[in-house]
Amino acid sequence: MSEIFEQLDQLRLNEKRVAMVTLVATRGTTPKKEGAKMWVGGGGRIVGSVTIGGCVDARVIEESEEVLATARPKLLSIALGDEDAWELGLTCSGTIDVLIERVDLGDAHAPALRAYGDIRAEVEQRNRHAASVQLLDGGPERLVVVEDGSTIGTLGENDLDREARDHALALMRRGRSGTVELGEGASARSAFIEVHGPPSTLVVIGAGNIAVPLVGLAKHLGLRTLVIDGRPRFATRERFPDADQVIVGSPSEIVASLALASNTLVVLVAHDYKYDLPVLRTVLRSDAGYIGMLGSRRRGQAILDFLAREGESPETLARVHVPVGLNIGAETPPEIALSILAEAVAIRAGRPGTPMRAGVAS
Repeated sequence: MSEIFEQLDQLRLNEKRVAMVTLVATRGTTPKKEGAKMWVGGGGRIVGSVTIGGCVDARVIEESEEVLATARPKLLSIALGDEDAWELGLTCSGTIDVLIERVDLGDAHAPALRAYGDIRAEVEQRNRHAASVQLLDGGPERLVVVEDGSTIGTLGENDLDREARDHALALMRRGRSGTVELGEGASARSAFIEVHGPPSTLVVIGAGNIAVPLVGLAKHLGLRTLVIDGRPRFATRERFPDADQVIVGSPSEIVASLALASNTLVVLVAHDYKYDLPVLRTVLRSDAGYIGMLGSRRRGQAILDFLAREGESPETLARVHVPVGLNIGAETPPEIALSILAEAVAIRAGRPGTPMRAGVAS
């Protein structure tokens, strides 16, 4: 969500105040997900979108003009009818909830700007996830939750802060924003948790044939990509034009120097014991969110057994996905790359990777 920070920088150059429109909840089929932003400035100037244009955004823009004039926030629930859905390229309709707030860009103490400033520092300077929590039936106050569990600000009540913190940490692990309920029964209150973090990174150990489509596909998914191999004739920029970094050297030493966070995906495709074992020893002591290793079931079990004899616990070894990927009948390098990334995405989202027709809730 770094684009939000960039949008704020640009808006400050031309606007004194804007209506900030945030997509806080979706039901059914919708073109964008929770956290999408649109900014409406003076004279109807627009940055971003909460759908992909059309009559829905037009209505939001109209409502934003009133919020700009009155400074009173609005929470709207908008149904995408069949015509709206077809106009947006969808085959069935859904419903979106959007929150519209006025933000005075020159007021450094504005709760939204202060929260985004704190979050930006965590993301860009400390390479950590952070989230903003805001009550949807309350004022502009925000609680900022950092991935280490620390908090900045308050929602006004200690119990709300504690429950909001737990929800925010759970959503951060999934890399998702969303609306949650705080409290129970008649006293429950809805809150929107907006998660921000550095881009997920794919670290590929081994620069062989499977690594090439793996990096290319990962780039399309918005992942930062890093390729590591000790063989200079394989680890070249010509072979990996889409990679953010290509490093030649000892994989275990290079991996040990990296900050492997929960948003890091590590995939070992070298299929070489002298790479796999030292790298796994390091990665298993990190917070990497996904660890996959190319190899047969028999070879993978042999490596896991070896690490178990060295003292690794069953819980730790269970983090290693081997054979790597979902069972889609992959045979070619591009198909294997697709299988690997499909599993990584499913694990990151906390999903089992089963067919959509199996009835798994979206």
